[in-house]
Amino acid sequence: MKTSRLYNQLQTLLGQSAAWADQRHLQTLIWMVIGVIFAECINLPKWTIYSRTRAKFAQSHQRRFSRWLHNPRINVHKLYSPLIQQALANWGASTITLIEDTSMLWDKYCLIRLSVQYRGRAVPLVWRVVQHHSSSVRFSVYQAMLKRAAKLVPAGVSVCFLADRGFADVQLMRYLRDQLHWNFRIRVKSSTWIHRPGKGWKQLNQYHLPTGKVLLLQGITLTKTKPLYALNLAIGRDPISGQQWLVATNEPATLQTFREYSSRFQIEEELLDEKSNGFQLERSEIRSVVALSRLCFVLAIATLLLTVQGQQVVSSGKRRVVDCHWQRGNSYLRIGWNWFKGIFHHGWHLFPTIALQGQLDPDPAFASKKQLQNQLQREFIVRSYSFVP
Repeated sequence: MKTSRLYNQLQTLLGQSAAWADQRHLQTLIWMVIGVIFAECINLPKWTIYSRTRAKFAQSHQRRFSRWLHNPRINVHKLYSPLIQQALANWGASTITLIEDTSMLWDKYCLIRLSVQYRGRAVPLVWRVVQHHSSSVRFSVYQAMLKRAAKLVPAGVSVCFLADRGFADVQLMRYLRDQLHWNFRIRVKSSTWIHRPGKGWKQLNQYHLPTGKVLLLQGITLTKTKPLYALNLAIGRDPISGQQWLVATNEPATLQTFREYSSRFQIEEELLDEKSNGFQLERSEIRSVVALSRLCFVLAIATLLLTVQGQQVVSSGKRRVVDCHWQRGNSYLRIGWNWFKGIFHHGWHLFPTIALQGQLDPDPAFASKKQLQNQLQREFIVRSYSFVP
């Protein structure tokens, strides 16, 4: 009856929200979360062995999960919003970083997500699944997501928005700055045109920078579309990888702009956790936009729970119980995952919180000596040009 004890703890933790009009929906969700965590894959039949209900046959559990995923009465954003708001309520920092990205599933569905950057990983905030054959989507497709996300950010906390080249859209940048009042760091394509007042137009691929060279362009205009949109641009070539970086920002471009943008890669770790390194999302047999959106809700709850549990394990001094490294080498999510297994096998208890803490990580994961050495070896030659009249 170990899963039943865990179920009761999760029901107490997740059932605090008044959004659950039908408690049976919450009950099924909890068994699905337990199933995906312990089975470590998106496979409804494998989840059934962890479910403890009055149903006698595994097929009954499977049908129950499938009906839940296809139930039109379950509004995942209405249910998830109060939970993530509760998690962010005591953020405790003046700034929160949000990362937007897309992920393709079976070359047929595009998963658009906006996540909270959190201590080396990212936690889902809002998402949308669309049937689309490309990872590049128009601003109009995800604009409502941004508006919904703005309501979930704690009052008084400023937002820094990060995105890759697929979101280098002037319309998006204008909306972030003028409507949401968010700051942004967005990577742009090398084929982008910029206008330098008094210097004329130039395409970014015409800048041939040696490694370690950085140009900071203040007050330039991006693209030839009208109305023109003025912003700042940081251009540089990494001295270690040789890769060129082109990052647009509404704030003054500095060398720090690259460091701030680099946090975007933490959503790649979230995607890896959902796929090959964790939940095995790509092995799912589900082929429905609405069902996939509800499945993402299950994964979002699991990700939030595991991350918070891992955070609490570390803060309570119990990390060495589940992590073999002398210094923290695993993510909070993986530590929390190991703790969940200990709840099942050793009778440990769930930490009764879902709060995320926005302060600096008191125990950051230890990078390898090679990675640390590479970071210390980075040297840049910086030149800054201002075109602001």
